[in-house]
Amino acid sequence: MSVKEKVEEYIIKNEHFAEELRSMRELLLDSGMQETIKWGAPVYTIDGKNVAGMAAFKNHYAIWFYNGVLLKDKDNILVSAKGEKTKALRQWRFEKGDEQNKALIMSYLVEAIENQKKGLEIKPESKPEIIPDTMKRFFEEDQELEEFFNKLTRGKRIEYGEFIAEAKQDKTKIKRMEKIIPLIKEGKGLYEKYKNC
Repeated sequence: MSVKEKVEEYIIKNEHFAEELRSMRELLLDSGMQETIKWGAPVYTIDGKNVAGMAAFKNHYAIWFYNGVLLKDKDNILVSAKGEKTKALRQWRFEKGDEQNKALIMSYLVEAIENQKKGLEIKPESKPEIIPDTMKRFFEEDQELEEFFNKLTRGKRIEYGEFIAEAKQDKTKIKRMEKIIPLIKEGKGLYEKYKNC
C-alpha cells in the first residue's frame, strides 16, 4: 500500500473529520514537505526530519509541530498536548466547524520548515535507566530473564523500569513483572503492540 493510500485510509478511519483532514493534507503537501506515515498517522518531513503531522481525535483534529516550541506563535494558537511533559511538540487544535485560515497555517508551516532547515530543534532529555528492586529480585531468581532484559535497547529497558516503578503497591509491581516477562523474553518493548496501529 502506498503512503497516499495509507493517508487516505487514515482519513476514512476518522470520517467525522474527513473533509477537514483532506483540506489540511492539501495545505501540508503544498508546503513542499514529504508525506509519510509514522505512529499510524500522517507525518510531513524535510530531509527525513519530522516537521509537522496531522491527527484526529474524538472532539478535535490537529496539526502537530515537532519543534513547535521554537515557533514565534504571535497569535498564541499552539498548545502543549501534555503540559510540562512535552518539551518541543506543539499542536494547533481545530474543532468541527472551525475555519482553517490557510494563509496563517501556511505561515506557521513555512516557519517550521525554515527552522528545520537551519537545524533548530529541541533535543529530548535523556531519561535515566532505573532497575526497581522488584525487577532485581526477579533477575536474581531468573538469570536468563536478566540476560534477555540486557539485550533489549536502552529505550525498551527504560519503558519496563518505569512501568514497574510507577506501581505503588508491591503486589502490583509483582503482577506487572509477571505480565512483562514473556515480552522481555521475546525481545519486545512494552508498547510495541501499539506502534503499527
